[in-house]
Amino acid sequence: MPTRESYQARRYEPAPPHSNYDYDSDSGHRDTYPSESGSPGSPGTHNGQGFYDQNVYDPYPPQDSDSESSGGQEYTSTAHTYPEYPEYPTGSGQIREAYAAWSSDRQIPLSKEEIEDVFLDLAQKFGFQKDSMRNMFDFLMQLLDSRASRMSPNQALLTLHADYIGGQQANYRKWYFAAQLDLDDAVGKTQNPGINRLRSTRRPNRRAAHERSLHNAMERWRKAMNDMSQYDRLRQIALYLLCWGEGAQIRFCPEALCFIFKCADDYYRSAQCQSSIDSMPEGLFLRSVVKPLYRFIRDQGYELVDGKYVRRERDHEDIIGYDDVNQLFWYPEGIHRIILTNHHLLVDLPPPERFLAFDRIDWNRVFRKTYYEKRSFGHLLVNFNRIWVIHVSMYWFYTSFNSPTVYAFNGVTSRAMTWSAVALGGAVATLIMILATIAEFWYIPPTWANTSHLTRRLLFLLVTLGLTAGPTFYVAIAESQGNAGQVALILGIAQFFISVIATLLFAIMPSGRMFGDRVAGASRKYLASQTFTASYPALNKKARAASILLWMLVFGCKLTESYFFLTLSLRDPIRVMVGMKIQGCRNKYFGNNLCRNHVALTLTIMYVMDLVLFFLDTFLWYVIWNTIFSIMRSFSLGLSIWTPWTDIYRRLPKRIYSKLLATGDMEVKYHPKVLVSQIWNAIIISMYREHLLSIEHVQKLLYHQVDTGDAGRRSLRAPPFFINQGDSNYKGEFFPPGSEAERRISFFAQSLTTAIPQPLPVDAMPTFTVLTPHYSEKILLSLREIIREEDQHTRVTLLEYLKQLHPIEWDNFVKDTKILAEETEMFNGPNPLGGEAENKQDDLPFYFLGFKSAAPEYTLRTRIWASLRAQTLYRTVSGMMNYSKAIKLLYRVESPDVVQTFGGNTDRLERELESMARRKFKFVVSMQRYSKFNKEEHENAEFLLRAYPDLQIAYLDEEPASKEGGEGRIFSALIDGHSEFLPDSGRRKPKFRIELPGNPILGDGKSDNQNHAIVFYRGEYLQLIDANQDNYLEECLKIRNVLGEFEEYAVSHQSPYAQWGAKEFNRTPVAIVGAREYIFSENVGILGDLAAGKEQTFGTLSARAMAWIGGKLHYGHPDFLNALYMNTRGGVSKAQKGLHLNEDIYAGMNAFGRGARIKHTEYYQCGKGRDLGFGTILNFTTKIGTGMGEQMLSREYYYLGTQLPIDRFLTFYYGHPGFHINNMLVILSVQIFILTMLFLGTLNSSVTICHYNSNNQLVRGMAGCYNLSPVFDWIHRCIFSLLLVFLIAFLPLFLQELVERGTLKALFRLAKQFASFSPFFEIFSTQIYTHSILSNLTFGGARYIATGRGFATTRLSFNILFSRFAGPSIYLGIRTLIMLLYVSLTLWTPYLIYFWLSITALCLAPFMFNPHQFVFSDFLVDYREYLRWMSRGNSRSHANSWIGYCRLSRTTITGYKKKKLGHPSEKLSGDVPRASWRAVLFSEILWPIVMAGIMIIAYMFVKAFPDANGQYPANPLIRIALISLGPLVWNAAVLLVLFFVSLFLGPILDTNFPKFGSVIASIAHVLGLVGMLGFFEFLWFLELWDTSHAVLGLVTVIAIQRAVHKVMVSVFLSREFKHDETNRAWWTGKWYGRGLGAHVMSQPAREFIVKIIEMSLWCSDLLLGHLLLFLLTPPMLVPWADKFHATALFWLQPSQQIRAPVYYSKQKKQRRWIVCISVIEWTALTDRHPQMIKYGIIYSLTVVLFVCLIVLRESPLFCFCLLLAPTHTVFHSTSHCFPTHFTFFLFNLPYDLKGLNTIDDFM
Repeated sequence: MPTRESYQARRYEPAPPHSNYDYDSDSGHRDTYPSESGSPGSPGTHNGQGFYDQNVYDPYPPQDSDSESSGGQEYTSTAHTYPEYPEYPTGSGQIREAYAAWSSDRQIPLSKEEIEDVFLDLAQKFGFQKDSMRNMFDFLMQLLDSRASRMSPNQALLTLHADYIGGQQANYRKWYFAAQLDLDDAVGKTQNPGINRLRSTRRPNRRAAHERSLHNAMERWRKAMNDMSQYDRLRQIALYLLCWGEGAQIRFCPEALCFIFKCADDYYRSAQCQSSIDSMPEGLFLRSVVKPLYRFIRDQGYELVDGKYVRRERDHEDIIGYDDVNQLFWYPEGIHRIILTNHHLLVDLPPPERFLAFDRIDWNRVFRKTYYEKRSFGHLLVNFNRIWVIHVSMYWFYTSFNSPTVYAFNGVTSRAMTWSAVALGGAVATLIMILATIAEFWYIPPTWANTSHLTRRLLFLLVTLGLTAGPTFYVAIAESQGNAGQVALILGIAQFFISVIATLLFAIMPSGRMFGDRVAGASRKYLASQTFTASYPALNKKARAASILLWMLVFGCKLTESYFFLTLSLRDPIRVMVGMKIQGCRNKYFGNNLCRNHVALTLTIMYVMDLVLFFLDTFLWYVIWNTIFSIMRSFSLGLSIWTPWTDIYRRLPKRIYSKLLATGDMEVKYHPKVLVSQIWNAIIISMYREHLLSIEHVQKLLYHQVDTGDAGRRSLRAPPFFINQGDSNYKGEFFPPGSEAERRISFFAQSLTTAIPQPLPVDAMPTFTVLTPHYSEKILLSLREIIREEDQHTRVTLLEYLKQLHPIEWDNFVKDTKILAEETEMFNGPNPLGGEAENKQDDLPFYFLGFKSAAPEYTLRTRIWASLRAQTLYRTVSGMMNYSKAIKLLYRVESPDVVQTFGGNTDRLERELESMARRKFKFVVSMQRYSKFNKEEHENAEFLLRAYPDLQIAYLDEEPASKEGGEGRIFSALIDGHSEFLPDSGRRKPKFRIELPGNPILGDGKSDNQNHAIVFYRGEYLQLIDANQDNYLEECLKIRNVLGEFEEYAVSHQSPYAQWGAKEFNRTPVAIVGAREYIFSENVGILGDLAAGKEQTFGTLSARAMAWIGGKLHYGHPDFLNALYMNTRGGVSKAQKGLHLNEDIYAGMNAFGRGARIKHTEYYQCGKGRDLGFGTILNFTTKIGTGMGEQMLSREYYYLGTQLPIDRFLTFYYGHPGFHINNMLVILSVQIFILTMLFLGTLNSSVTICHYNSNNQLVRGMAGCYNLSPVFDWIHRCIFSLLLVFLIAFLPLFLQELVERGTLKALFRLAKQFASFSPFFEIFSTQIYTHSILSNLTFGGARYIATGRGFATTRLSFNILFSRFAGPSIYLGIRTLIMLLYVSLTLWTPYLIYFWLSITALCLAPFMFNPHQFVFSDFLVDYREYLRWMSRGNSRSHANSWIGYCRLSRTTITGYKKKKLGHPSEKLSGDVPRASWRAVLFSEILWPIVMAGIMIIAYMFVKAFPDANGQYPANPLIRIALISLGPLVWNAAVLLVLFFVSLFLGPILDTNFPKFGSVIASIAHVLGLVGMLGFFEFLWFLELWDTSHAVLGLVTVIAIQRAVHKVMVSVFLSREFKHDETNRAWWTGKWYGRGLGAHVMSQPAREFIVKIIEMSLWCSDLLLGHLLLFLLTPPMLVPWADKFHATALFWLQPSQQIRAPVYYSKQKKQRRWIVCISVIEWTALTDRHPQMIKYGIIYSLTVVLFVCLIVLRESPLFCFCLLLAPTHTVFHSTSHCFPTHFTFFLFNLPYDLKGLNTIDDFM
């Protein structure tokens, strides 16, 4: 093209032969900014210098005559208005061009062709890929078109450059100054204070201080930017976008990208570049710049094994992640570290030469960790130190003041001692800060810059500790000597006030602002930290006042209530227990010391319990006041139902006109009623097409044209829906009752009552993109999936279930289908033989299947109907494409002239509307696996493209290596429905195909999937949507209002570079606008409603308040993002594997820390699906919990926790990590309370407790009693507190429902939840949260869990539920339940019923929420499968066996042996590294030993009292050791004998007898069970049938064996093999041929230890499983139990209950041998139920035996104790077991043996 060639020649003349930077001959320094006397824009200044140079600025040639330049102009106007938006005439029926707002008739600064030439030139000079260049060209043109549609093209380009490069909010400009590149020698030279710390010499010439000041530097920058030509601005934007477009993983490192851009820009402006004739080869930028950095990042987490990349065994602290890489470029010291392969520094090269040296950088020597994400609970101490200071210090102040007897001398507490003891609260606060500071040393690199302020802080804290603690020693000594006078009192008072000041200081001031203010410090060295981590957006005065008021109310109420309710209730127990010494008891080893200090130990546990309640109280008051504030906010926004609904509906047409239509900027040629009618009718018709409304309802809701009777004139009649709302006599029904249509219209009407931004005309609205990541989610349901059961455990087809959930919509669908069929018959002719009766019969297939013809057009309709009511991608795409319909509708309504222009040519009109919709809205689905789809998936994806041709699909396209051993190439490709097909492959030809540096999926998947597709978004804004969401036409009509929330509609005519500080360009940007979600699965039973309730409370109610007071972050879907802002700051999520598991929230924290606001909209909502099964919901809970554990390790939490002001810190804490920490404290409080009650029970059962009459006088005959009555009153208060903490959790949902839906619906919903056992689910999910966070902080292992989004109609077998939830909850529940049994036996109070229900939920909740759990036949099938699961896997490998589950549980600690793997995914999911000693030492060794010690103390105490004859029991320590360790010794002996048997006989017999290994294993396990039963019966005998003592002994034995098992696993076991060959080798004796190699010599010893542990585990799980089955049996005896249960779970009416399953003959035959029923039942069911025999007999005998044991025992309670006895336990890797119900030889003992007192008597 001649014109382009001449243009290029004119643009890029060779530069004069001197470098990019001029060097002053005198000083040798190079300047970085232009002088004020420069001559910008003059023809003779093209010398290759840029805006970094000082002496001459503008290196670029003058503008073309046909282009406008703003160079050199100073804009003076400050007015900003909504301009007259330009019309883009299309001519007579001409369709508008691609970039309509960037057209030649609008005085554009550069034409489309000129911009394209810029991109071509840059691609040639830097070696960018052609497709990437084309993609970025289209990206920039659509961005310019979007902006130019609401402002002048000149201003569009100017503001775009300001946002990307040079404006006040541009990240590049902020980085430039933060990294101190504005100083004289940029990087690495004399005048850089950061480098001065590295170099000892200084150059003589220094600038004056004012010239080096940041203010002057920024002013020079502004002038340089203002003087720049529009061409240069565009060229810089283009270069940045090209770097970003090929950046791949570097896009997660925004400042690294800035550095690359700067080096590229320096090179471009150099003489070398301008004089170069040869083009760079395509792909050079990728190979030399991107790929080396990518490889470094990849190699941090992966290693190459046998040609495949597998995960390294590294935790976060050993991985240099994206944030570490990025932070290198924040500081000059970091940039100075960049070293070349020849050992020269990059910064020593002249700036123009640095870019060409990128391929010679040795990145492996450059980077280092900038923050250590070590797995430690110390992060909670560092990040949330103010929380601990506030609570622990205040608790000390309160409690010490009310504990005068603790520090009394000779029974007298002096005033001085009181002041001093209370003042120690300040020492506590100081000690917390000292520990936090020491821990902080552990998490940051030990450089002087990092640790100097910590050192100063630590010294200050040590001095403060001396001031707050030292005087106490003097006062105490003086008091003890009796010579304390006024000096002690004055000293105590002074100490108290110093402590108060210190506590307030540490509670309010962020630790990051102490001795080195990283937030507001004036030092230049803190600028980077301030810029990128602490630029928190300021709140307006009202919001800040509300924030402060909220926390004043929370802590005001909390501190008042805690003092009077908690602390004062503990005052009397402290008074009576301090100094209480138990008399008359002794121990052989400890004498009476144990008894004398038992009360003190009990009181200590009570103190801890009260402290935990002190923490819980705060969260309780936060929930209350946050809910109140949110409700008040909703009233102020007009969101409450208490606004008269009739008024809302009656005013709806006016609100549609005034709020949804851009009436202020359009020429109104029609009556508003006409415009509104088009909008309203479109909404109603869309609902009809979605089968939400019948034709009868539609007629009542539409605007109709009616004759006026005046010469044929017609008028619009409003629907009765608007007219008759206030007419009480009107009996019509507008919607089906309780329908989805009614809900949607109600929300639509309600939402328009709020104040919302005014919309722009469609022509002027900004372009936006919806981005949806997709991996393997269901695209479209197949016919097989909807008309067949999922598996043999499913009792209903998906279609039948959906018909029951949506009966009205199914009926409308059937009617619609029948109309379609009738229309088809009109063409094909009716059946001449079909009468009316036959026609009715012919209708049956419609109602059952939705079709009676197998033609694809009919079956496809049914598939679509089902897919639109499930969680499918089709539903998401269909919903989001309503944006396109909404834009077309609004454009048509608001632009009647367009309709007139095209006249009756509807096709051309439709193309014009589609063109506008395509211009303003894009939808990109990132289908990561598209190229690997199977046939069905590919067909479904192709169906999407044909149904929605404008849908764009981004995917990864792999190209195999050209030679063996080489690396394949991976491309990011984009197709849409307009892409042509390739004849050779049948696949669509990509529009763009951009090579990536390697596999982009380095993290957990979603963020990487988003990142590779992000280059294909278009426009200014992004909406992030998941693949299980929905949207509605009426909500899509609000899109212009929502985008107005970004506050960028108001256009200023002033240049952003005219002056700094102009409010139009200095306002805090809005980065994220959150939106509500409606959980459309809320009516799918109790679990769906619980998920919806959580979304209502957190996503709506809490988000409303948090957004108001500045605490809301980004939580993913369906938030809108300022795409330009986010993509220049690291993208829409973070991607380090594991650490960024909850990837979305990091984008919010990143934006918040960098100075952007995050808003929340109440008037817009999207649909969202949630997990619907118990298991899948808890998988999601586990993912959130482990993700929160990772967040607590992250640097983002460190920055927020140590830098936010106190009120905003509290909002952040209680809105995010505080919720999860509160869950942990709830579970901890229950366990500590049970432990407290256990110790009090030991007192109550062992000593005489004083009783008082109504006059508070001691009852006669109570001499020598112990007064514990105040303690029992305290117990009642604690129970009430815990119950209140539980009940308050339901308050937010109730109030939210009350405000939005009314009193009756709120009460009804709450009643339904309680009737459906929702409290049990909440308790269980709280434990899952707790377990997930604790295990993650201890062992790690956070990973993405595919949660599943189908309908939970499948019954899961008992063994699956047991293996899934035993470790996280059931074991803990059973342990606690046994302790609670002892408490109930010794200290019964009706309040304990609450704890029985709560702790039972930890054990039984998985089975209570299992569909059809209480069907007798299925129950016994479960029993068979459970026995098989327990017994299989010993002679041959089995994927589903107890031994496999046990080994998998153990690998959390032991890890797997390192081995080469064939498939990378195995390495990712299966190879767990061995837990570090740091993680294991406390959680697996010390803590279990401590708990065992506490239980031993309790047991020894109750055994330290003499009997009625005055004789003391035998040594309890020996007794408990014998019972605890005896089973282990017995197991060891049995295993040793059987080992030699199998070793000698196995190789001989195993070949002929394949079951030899199983027989040996069975013998061992039976003997192990017998041994355990025997030892427990021996304990029962030694306790002389004392039930409470036996239960306490059992608790102690459990604790001891738990500790022993944990120590054995942690200390003695090496890593596991991934196979189970060693297990089978042990039982069969065949150790050869197992692939063990050299391990064959060491493995038998290891396996011996393993088998000792596994024998105990197996016995306990066998007995525990039976116990759970026994507890689940009684409900099955209740008639219609399954119907009641199904009604509670699915909320289906009895008439809609799911039918019984239908089995094949073979299945019936199998089931006959599984189940046995009584003869009477069998006789009654002969005709309709298969005969059931085998496993029913086994289970019945087990139940009979259990009942007999209870009947034969003297005490039913003791039998219950025996039942609970074996059910230990712990996490499976360290649990053990005990006998339950066999009593062996005790039946035959003589009765008089019961009087024996000691073992010696028995012997």
